[in-house]
Amino acid sequence: MKLMRRLTALLAAAAMLSSLAACNSTDPAESTTPTTETTEATEETTTEETVMTPVYQTVQNPVAPTGADPWVVRHGDKYYYCYATIVWFVGAVAVAEVDSLDKLGEIELDGHNVYQGSYEIGGYVFNFWAPELHYINGEWYIYVAALCEEEQIQHMIVLKGTSQDPTDPFEYVGRITDPTQKWGIDGTILPLGDELYYVWSGWEGDKNIAQKIYIAHMSNPWTIDSERVCLSTPEYSWEKVGEPYVNEGPAVLQHNGKTFVAYSASGSWTDDYCLGLLTLTGDDPMNPDHWQKATSPVFQKEPGLAYGPGHNSFTTAIDGSVWMVYHANEVPGTGWDGRSVWIAPITFDADGNPLFGKPERTVEFPVALK
Repeated sequence: MKLMRRLTALLAAAAMLSSLAACNSTDPAESTTPTTETTEATEETTTEETVMTPVYQTVQNPVAPTGADPWVVRHGDKYYYCYATIVWFVGAVAVAEVDSLDKLGEIELDGHNVYQGSYEIGGYVFNFWAPELHYINGEWYIYVAALCEEEQIQHMIVLKGTSQDPTDPFEYVGRITDPTQKWGIDGTILPLGDELYYVWSGWEGDKNIAQKIYIAHMSNPWTIDSERVCLSTPEYSWEKVGEPYVNEGPAVLQHNGKTFVAYSASGSWTDDYCLGLLTLTGDDPMNPDHWQKATSPVFQKEPGLAYGPGHNSFTTAIDGSVWMVYHANEVPGTGWDGRSVWIAPITFDADGNPLFGKPERTVEFPVALK
Protein backbone atom coordinates (compact mmCIF):
# COMPACT_ATOMS: atom_id res chain seq x y z
CA MET A 1 0.00 0.00 0.00
CA LYS A 2 2.86 2.39 0.83
CA LEU A 3 4.39 1.68 -2.55
CA MET A 4 1.05 2.39 -4.26
CA ARG A 5 0.65 5.69 -2.36
CA ARG A 6 4.20 6.75 -3.30
CA LEU A 7 3.53 5.88 -6.95
CA THR A 8 0.30 7.91 -6.87
CA ALA A 9 2.16 10.86 -5.33
CA LEU A 10 4.83 10.72 -8.03
CA LEU A 11 2.16 10.71 -10.73
CA ALA A 12 0.47 13.73 -9.17
CA ALA A 13 3.78 15.60 -8.98
CA ALA A 14 4.48 14.83 -12.62
CA ALA A 15 1.06 16.19 -13.59
CA MET A 16 1.73 19.37 -11.58
CA LEU A 17 5.11 19.91 -13.29
CA SER A 18 3.45 19.38 -16.66
CA SER A 19 0.86 22.03 -15.75
CA LEU A 20 3.55 24.49 -14.66
CA ALA A 21 5.46 23.93 -17.88
CA ALA A 22 2.30 24.66 -19.85
CA CYS A 23 1.87 27.95 -17.94
CA ASN A 24 5.37 29.01 -18.95
CA SER A 25 5.02 28.09 -22.62
CA THR A 26 4.94 30.57 -25.50
CA ASP A 27 1.69 32.49 -26.05
CA PRO A 28 -0.13 30.80 -28.97
CA ALA A 29 -0.72 34.25 -30.47
CA GLU A 30 3.05 34.67 -30.82
CA SER A 31 4.06 31.23 -32.08
CA THR A 32 3.48 29.05 -35.10
CA THR A 33 3.25 25.97 -32.86
CA PRO A 34 -0.32 24.57 -32.73
CA THR A 35 -2.06 25.11 -29.41
CA THR A 36 -2.71 22.10 -27.22
CA GLU A 37 -5.18 20.98 -24.60
CA THR A 38 -4.07 18.92 -21.60
CA THR A 39 -6.40 16.08 -20.67
CA GLU A 40 -6.35 15.25 -16.94
CA ALA A 41 -5.48 11.58 -16.40
CA THR A 42 -6.73 9.21 -13.74
CA GLU A 43 -4.31 7.60 -11.30
CA GLU A 44 -4.02 4.60 -13.65
CA THR A 45 -3.15 6.68 -16.81
CA THR A 46 -0.56 9.24 -17.83
CA THR A 47 -1.20 12.83 -18.93
CA GLU A 48 -2.08 13.05 -22.63
CA GLU A 49 -1.88 16.02 -25.01
CA THR A 50 -4.55 16.52 -27.63
CA VAL A 51 -3.30 18.52 -30.61
CA MET A 52 -5.88 21.03 -31.79
CA THR A 53 -6.35 20.96 -35.56
CA PRO A 54 -7.02 24.24 -37.41
CA VAL A 55 -10.22 24.65 -39.36
CA TYR A 56 -9.51 26.55 -42.57
CA GLN A 57 -11.65 28.84 -44.65
CA THR A 58 -10.86 29.76 -48.24
CA VAL A 59 -10.43 33.52 -48.38
CA GLN A 60 -10.42 35.59 -51.56
CA ASN A 61 -7.95 38.45 -52.00
CA PRO A 62 -8.35 41.35 -51.76
CA VAL A 63 -10.17 41.07 -48.42
CA ALA A 64 -11.14 44.75 -48.59
CA PRO A 65 -11.77 46.54 -51.90
CA THR A 66 -10.10 49.76 -50.77
CA GLY A 67 -7.46 50.59 -48.20
CA ALA A 68 -3.85 51.66 -47.83
CA ASP A 69 -1.08 51.05 -45.29
CA PRO A 70 -3.16 48.47 -43.39
CA TRP A 71 -2.25 48.01 -39.73
CA VAL A 72 -3.86 45.08 -37.92
CA VAL A 73 -3.10 43.84 -34.40
CA ARG A 74 -4.57 40.77 -32.73
CA HIS A 75 -5.45 41.15 -29.04
CA GLY A 76 -7.32 38.40 -27.24
CA ASP A 77 -9.68 36.84 -29.75
CA LYS A 78 -10.21 40.02 -31.77
CA TYR A 79 -8.40 41.83 -34.56
CA TYR A 80 -8.15 45.61 -34.46
CA TYR A 81 -7.66 47.47 -37.72
CA CYS A 82 -6.26 51.00 -37.33
CA TYR A 83 -6.61 53.35 -40.29
CA ALA A 84 -6.70 57.02 -41.28
CA THR A 85 -9.92 58.72 -42.32
CA ILE A 86 -11.44 62.18 -42.75
CA VAL A 87 -14.28 63.68 -40.70
CA TRP A 88 -15.75 66.95 -41.98
CA PHE A 89 -12.55 67.77 -43.93
CA VAL A 90 -10.37 67.12 -40.87
CA GLY A 91 -7.95 64.23 -40.49
CA ALA A 92 -8.88 61.48 -38.05
CA VAL A 93 -7.84 58.01 -36.88
CA ALA A 94 -10.29 55.11 -36.65
CA VAL A 95 -10.14 51.62 -35.14
CA ALA A 96 -12.39 48.75 -36.23
CA GLU A 97 -12.89 45.46 -34.42
CA VAL A 98 -13.36 42.22 -36.38
CA ASP A 99 -13.10 38.55 -35.45
CA SER A 100 -11.37 37.36 -38.62
CA LEU A 101 -9.04 38.84 -41.24
CA ASP A 102 -11.44 38.01 -44.05
CA LYS A 103 -13.88 40.54 -42.55
CA LEU A 104 -11.61 43.56 -42.93
CA GLY A 105 -13.85 44.74 -45.74
CA GLU A 106 -16.56 45.47 -43.16
CA ILE A 107 -14.58 48.25 -41.43
CA GLU A 108 -16.55 51.04 -43.06
CA LEU A 109 -19.58 49.82 -41.12
CA ASP A 110 -17.88 49.15 -37.79
CA GLY A 111 -14.97 51.61 -37.46
CA HIS A 112 -14.88 54.00 -34.50
CA ASN A 113 -13.26 57.41 -34.89
CA VAL A 114 -10.93 57.43 -31.88
CA TYR A 115 -9.14 60.73 -32.55
CA GLN A 116 -9.78 63.81 -34.68
CA GLY A 117 -7.21 66.45 -35.59
CA SER A 118 -7.42 69.92 -34.07
CA TYR A 119 -5.95 73.37 -34.64
CA GLU A 120 -5.92 73.84 -30.88
CA ILE A 121 -4.16 70.56 -30.04
CA GLY A 122 -0.84 70.34 -31.84
CA GLY A 123 -2.15 72.00 -34.98
CA TYR A 124 -2.46 68.62 -36.69
CA VAL A 125 -5.56 68.67 -38.85
CA PHE A 126 -4.59 67.32 -42.27
CA ASN A 127 -2.76 64.41 -43.94
CA PHE A 128 -3.04 61.72 -41.31
CA TRP A 129 -0.99 58.83 -42.71
CA ALA A 130 -0.51 55.17 -41.79
CA PRO A 131 -1.56 55.02 -38.11
CA GLU A 132 -0.29 52.10 -36.06
CA LEU A 133 -1.93 50.66 -32.94
CA HIS A 134 0.32 49.15 -30.25
CA TYR A 135 -0.34 47.63 -26.84
CA ILE A 136 2.62 48.54 -24.60
CA ASN A 137 2.94 47.82 -20.89
CA GLY A 138 -0.82 47.35 -20.52
CA GLU A 139 -1.84 50.52 -22.40
CA TRP A 140 -2.87 51.34 -25.95
CA TYR A 141 -0.93 53.79 -28.12
CA ILE A 142 -1.33 55.00 -31.70
CA TYR A 143 1.57 56.38 -33.74
CA VAL A 144 0.51 58.39 -36.79
CA ALA A 145 2.06 60.84 -39.23
CA ALA A 146 0.25 64.17 -39.52
CA LEU A 147 0.89 67.50 -41.20
CA CYS A 148 1.76 70.28 -38.78
CA GLU A 149 -0.18 73.37 -39.87
CA GLU A 150 2.41 75.75 -38.40
CA GLU A 151 5.53 74.14 -39.87
CA GLN A 152 3.94 72.57 -42.98
CA ILE A 153 5.97 69.41 -42.48
CA GLN A 154 4.99 65.82 -41.78
CA HIS A 155 5.64 64.73 -38.19
CA MET A 156 4.93 61.65 -36.10
CA ILE A 157 2.61 62.11 -33.14
CA VAL A 158 1.58 59.81 -30.28
CA LEU A 159 -1.96 59.18 -29.07
CA LYS A 160 -2.81 57.29 -25.87
CA GLY A 161 -5.90 55.22 -25.23
CA THR A 162 -8.33 56.16 -22.49
CA SER A 163 -9.35 52.58 -21.66
CA GLN A 164 -8.52 48.94 -22.32
CA ASP A 165 -10.83 49.05 -25.35
CA PRO A 166 -8.91 50.43 -28.36
CA THR A 167 -12.16 51.49 -30.04
CA ASP A 168 -12.66 54.07 -27.26
CA PRO A 169 -11.30 57.64 -27.67
CA PHE A 170 -7.57 58.37 -27.66
CA GLU A 171 -5.87 61.49 -26.28
CA TYR A 172 -3.08 63.51 -27.86
CA VAL A 173 0.26 63.01 -26.05
CA GLY A 174 2.62 64.96 -28.29
CA ARG A 175 5.08 64.83 -31.12
CA ILE A 176 7.69 62.07 -31.12
CA THR A 177 11.00 62.94 -32.76
CA ASP A 178 14.75 62.54 -32.44
CA PRO A 179 17.07 65.54 -31.78
CA THR A 180 17.32 66.40 -35.52
CA GLN A 181 13.53 66.98 -35.73
CA LYS A 182 13.59 66.17 -39.45
CA TRP A 183 10.61 65.08 -41.56
CA GLY A 184 9.46 61.63 -40.47
CA ILE A 185 6.63 59.16 -41.10
CA ASP A 186 5.69 55.50 -40.51
CA GLY A 187 6.94 55.18 -36.93
CA THR A 188 6.73 51.74 -35.33
CA ILE A 189 7.83 50.06 -32.09
CA LEU A 190 10.57 47.46 -31.69
CA PRO A 191 10.56 45.86 -28.21
CA LEU A 192 13.69 43.95 -27.26
CA GLY A 193 14.07 42.56 -23.78
CA ASP A 194 13.15 45.36 -21.38
CA GLU A 195 14.02 48.08 -23.92
CA LEU A 196 11.93 49.92 -26.48
CA TYR A 197 13.18 51.22 -29.81
CA TYR A 198 11.50 53.46 -32.35
CA VAL A 199 11.91 52.70 -36.06
CA TRP A 200 10.69 55.07 -38.78
CA SER A 201 11.18 56.51 -42.26
CA GLY A 202 12.76 59.95 -42.56
CA TRP A 203 14.86 62.41 -44.49
CA GLU A 204 18.54 62.87 -43.81
CA GLY A 205 18.24 66.64 -44.31
CA ASP A 206 15.51 69.14 -45.15
CA LYS A 207 14.97 68.13 -48.78
CA ASN A 208 13.06 65.15 -50.13
CA ILE A 209 15.96 63.37 -51.81
CA ALA A 210 15.50 59.94 -50.27
CA GLN A 211 13.60 58.31 -47.42
CA LYS A 212 15.71 56.15 -45.12
CA ILE A 213 14.97 53.77 -42.25
CA TYR A 214 16.13 55.09 -38.86
CA ILE A 215 16.16 53.69 -35.32
CA ALA A 216 16.44 55.35 -31.89
CA HIS A 217 16.13 54.25 -28.28
CA MET A 218 13.05 55.19 -26.23
CA SER A 219 12.78 56.04 -22.53
CA ASN A 220 9.00 55.50 -22.64
CA PRO A 221 6.37 54.89 -25.33
CA TRP A 222 6.27 58.59 -26.33
CA THR A 223 9.88 59.76 -25.87
CA ILE A 224 13.06 59.19 -27.87
CA ASP A 225 16.20 59.58 -25.71
CA SER A 226 19.03 58.93 -28.17
CA GLU A 227 20.44 60.07 -31.48
CA ARG A 228 18.98 58.43 -34.56
CA VAL A 229 20.92 55.74 -36.44
CA CYS A 230 20.36 54.90 -40.12
CA LEU A 231 19.64 51.22 -40.75
CA SER A 232 18.78 51.29 -44.45
CA THR A 233 19.07 53.65 -47.39
CA PRO A 234 17.82 52.99 -50.94
CA GLU A 235 20.79 51.44 -52.72
CA TYR A 236 19.63 48.57 -54.94
CA SER A 237 17.81 49.04 -58.24
CA TRP A 238 14.60 47.50 -56.81
CA GLU A 239 14.63 50.20 -54.10
CA LYS A 240 15.03 53.06 -56.57
CA VAL A 241 12.01 52.89 -58.87
CA GLY A 242 10.46 56.36 -58.91
CA GLU A 243 11.89 59.54 -57.41
CA PRO A 244 12.56 60.42 -54.67
CA TYR A 245 14.01 57.06 -53.68
CA VAL A 246 12.07 55.38 -50.91
CA ASN A 247 12.55 53.11 -47.90
CA GLU A 248 9.46 53.39 -45.68
CA GLY A 249 6.76 51.52 -43.73
CA PRO A 250 8.99 49.49 -41.37
CA ALA A 251 7.15 46.62 -39.65
CA VAL A 252 8.71 44.49 -36.90
CA LEU A 253 8.44 40.70 -36.98
CA GLN A 254 9.75 38.73 -33.98
CA HIS A 255 9.64 34.95 -34.06
CA ASN A 256 11.38 32.28 -32.00
CA GLY A 257 13.94 34.71 -30.61
CA LYS A 258 14.81 36.37 -33.93
CA THR A 259 14.00 39.96 -34.91
CA PHE A 260 13.27 41.22 -38.41
CA VAL A 261 12.15 44.53 -39.90
CA ALA A 262 10.29 44.39 -43.20
CA TYR A 263 10.12 47.69 -45.07
CA SER A 264 8.63 49.00 -48.29
CA ALA A 265 10.92 50.07 -51.12
CA SER A 266 10.54 52.21 -54.27
CA GLY A 267 7.74 54.69 -54.89
CA SER A 268 4.39 53.70 -53.38
CA TRP A 269 2.75 55.12 -56.51
CA THR A 270 4.59 52.63 -58.77
CA ASP A 271 3.83 49.03 -59.74
CA ASP A 272 7.28 48.08 -58.38
CA TYR A 273 6.62 48.96 -54.76
CA CYS A 274 7.86 45.91 -52.85
CA LEU A 275 9.17 44.63 -49.52
CA GLY A 276 12.76 44.46 -48.33
CA LEU A 277 14.00 42.82 -45.13
CA LEU A 278 16.45 43.67 -42.34
CA THR A 279 17.57 40.90 -39.98
CA LEU A 280 19.04 41.61 -36.55
CA THR A 281 22.15 39.40 -36.44
CA GLY A 282 23.77 40.87 -33.31
CA ASP A 283 22.61 41.98 -29.89
CA ASP A 284 22.64 45.77 -30.39
CA PRO A 285 19.85 47.09 -32.63
CA MET A 286 21.44 50.56 -32.51
CA ASN A 287 24.54 49.23 -34.30
CA PRO A 288 24.00 49.13 -38.10
CA ASP A 289 26.65 46.40 -38.33
CA HIS A 290 24.36 44.14 -36.31
CA TRP A 291 21.76 44.18 -39.08
CA GLN A 292 21.83 42.27 -42.36
CA LYS A 293 19.93 43.64 -45.35
CA ALA A 294 18.46 41.35 -48.00
CA THR A 295 19.96 42.07 -51.42
CA SER A 296 16.71 41.36 -53.27
CA PRO A 297 13.03 41.98 -52.49
CA VAL A 298 11.31 39.38 -50.31
CA PHE A 299 7.82 40.17 -51.65
CA GLN A 300 7.01 41.82 -54.97
CA LYS A 301 4.45 42.22 -57.74
CA GLU A 302 2.85 39.23 -59.42
CA PRO A 303 2.02 40.37 -63.00
CA GLY A 304 -1.59 39.74 -63.91
CA LEU A 305 -2.63 39.59 -60.26
CA ALA A 306 -1.08 42.14 -57.87
CA TYR A 307 1.01 45.25 -58.40
CA GLY A 308 2.87 47.40 -55.90
CA PRO A 309 2.43 45.11 -52.86
CA GLY A 310 3.74 46.74 -49.71
CA HIS A 311 3.32 48.73 -46.50
CA ASN A 312 2.41 45.71 -44.43
CA SER A 313 1.75 44.72 -40.84
CA PHE A 314 2.15 41.34 -39.15
CA THR A 315 -0.37 39.53 -36.98
CA THR A 316 -1.24 35.99 -35.93
CA ALA A 317 -4.13 33.59 -36.47
CA ILE A 318 -5.95 31.43 -33.93
CA ASP A 319 -3.48 28.56 -34.46
CA GLY A 320 -0.46 30.81 -33.84
CA SER A 321 0.52 31.04 -37.51
CA VAL A 322 1.93 34.36 -38.71
CA TRP A 323 0.05 36.44 -41.28
CA MET A 324 0.86 39.56 -43.22
CA VAL A 325 -1.70 42.24 -44.09
CA TYR A 326 -0.65 44.49 -46.96
CA HIS A 327 -1.98 46.65 -49.74
CA ALA A 328 -1.68 46.01 -53.48
CA ASN A 329 -3.25 47.05 -56.78
CA GLU A 330 -5.18 44.66 -59.01
CA VAL A 331 -4.78 46.93 -62.05
CA PRO A 332 -1.32 48.15 -63.13
CA GLY A 333 -0.69 51.86 -63.29
CA THR A 334 -3.45 52.81 -60.84
CA GLY A 335 -1.06 54.12 -58.16
CA TRP A 336 -2.50 55.37 -54.87
CA ASP A 337 -6.08 55.27 -56.19
CA GLY A 338 -6.11 51.53 -56.86
CA ARG A 339 -4.96 50.12 -53.53
CA SER A 340 -6.85 47.34 -51.76
CA VAL A 341 -6.15 45.19 -48.70
CA TRP A 342 -4.70 41.67 -49.03
CA ILE A 343 -3.48 38.97 -46.64
CA ALA A 344 -0.75 36.32 -46.93
CA PRO A 345 0.68 33.59 -44.68
CA ILE A 346 4.28 33.82 -43.49
CA THR A 347 6.24 30.59 -43.04
CA PHE A 348 9.77 30.04 -41.78
CA ASP A 349 12.76 28.08 -43.03
CA ALA A 350 14.91 25.70 -41.00
CA ASP A 351 17.01 28.62 -39.73
CA GLY A 352 13.98 30.58 -38.56
CA ASN A 353 14.01 33.12 -41.38
CA PRO A 354 10.65 34.27 -42.77
CA LEU A 355 9.43 33.12 -46.16
CA PHE A 356 7.01 35.58 -47.75
CA GLY A 357 6.05 33.68 -50.89
CA LYS A 358 4.13 35.74 -53.45
CA PRO A 359 0.71 37.41 -53.73
CA GLU A 360 -2.07 34.84 -54.12
CA ARG A 361 -5.70 35.25 -55.16
CA THR A 362 -6.94 32.72 -52.59
CA VAL A 363 -5.45 31.70 -49.24
CA GLU A 364 -6.50 29.16 -46.60
CA PHE A 365 -7.02 31.09 -43.38
CA PRO A 366 -7.48 29.29 -40.00
CA VAL A 367 -10.74 30.43 -38.41
CA ALA A 368 -11.14 27.88 -35.59
CA LEU A 369 -9.53 24.94 -33.78
CA LYS A 370 -11.05 21.54 -33.20
